[in-house]
Amino acid sequence: MKLSKLKALLDTEVAKRNTHFELSYEKPDPLLIASRYRDESIALICALFAYGNAHRIIAFLDSLDFALLDENENTIRSTLQKHYYRFQKREDVIALFIALKRLKEQDTLENIFYRGYSRRSDILDGLWELISTLKSFYPHESYGYDFLVGNVPERIEKAGTYKRYLMFLRWMVRGDALDMGLWQKIDKKDLLVPLDTHTFKVSRKLGLLKRKSYDMKAVLELTDTLRKFDPDDPVKYDFALYRLGQEGLV
Repeated sequence: MKLSKLKALLDTEVAKRNTHFELSYEKPDPLLIASRYRDESIALICALFAYGNAHRIIAFLDSLDFALLDENENTIRSTLQKHYYRFQKREDVIALFIALKRLKEQDTLENIFYRGYSRRSDILDGLWELISTLKSFYPHESYGYDFLVGNVPERIEKAGTYKRYLMFLRWMVRGDALDMGLWQKIDKKDLLVPLDTHTFKVSRKLGLLKRKSYDMKAVLELTDTLRKFDPDDPVKYDFALYRLGQEGLV
């Protein structure tokens, strides 16, 4: 399919999907919970736990008391004793809440991200700054926590997709019927596509993506393709591509 026809197809799909009716318990997405609170720390928690079955993600997020982010650390530890999710044990869930509590007492996530991003308007520089800062506020090591929070890669060539973080950034930077647009310092034209398996497969089928490996290079390639459709807002196509794959329409 020619790019002009692909653009028309995706523009139509974006317009159709840009409604709050796309977020419901019948069509679960972690943005459903994040939108309820419109808070950057809560949104990050929702994004980082966004892996696995969508209904189970929502059920887990609904079980969390996000008011704990304003409580003392002993209360956080005692309240979250029975909370775990897939690869994350209770200690990992507790570590994330305490790290975010400590961090929000010192600065905003947006300011931390901006410190890295502002050097050359690079989303990945901002992301590495955010990850390294978050981990420094509550040093905790385990397989589950490393999977949840991630690490700064030694080389971009070996980096994964960082889908959950890039999805969080989409929520924070873009503003429409779906995305919250809570951040003001980051330009949406610099965002990168939150590439998950659905988006990856659909993009390959449509000819938007040639790379066969599911990694950061694929993220950059797909984003560059979508910039041909809208250089000022390439990631606006992400949710539509995701739904097309999730619903088996492509």
